[in-house]
Amino acid sequence: MAKLVSFFLLALVAISMVATTVLAADAQYHLDTSRYGPGSLKPSQCLPQCTRRCSKTQYHKPCMFFCQKCCKTCLCVPPGFYGNKGVCPCYNNWKTQQGGPKCP
Repeated sequence: MAKLVSFFLLALVAISMVATTVLAADAQYHLDTSRYGPGSLKPSQCLPQCTRRCSKTQYHKPCMFFCQKCCKTCLCVPPGFYGNKGVCPCYNNWKTQQGGPKCP
């Protein structure tokens, strides 16, 4: 009887882990594409979007400079404070001469 109970508990934990992984993987592809993506902003919207994007960095001044430069060119700022650059291909693909990312 104890083996049966432990088997069911183990199965329940495994199913829970799989369900959580599937839901988390599915959620990353459901960004609101009408709010993000190439051309989703007007140049006047770059300052508030870059302020949001750079709000948690210790390098605020360079982040704001490059974010605004990238936003004015791409008319897009990715969601969140870091990452998510795949939503904005121009922002993601613009590189420095050394090959590093230009846009924060």
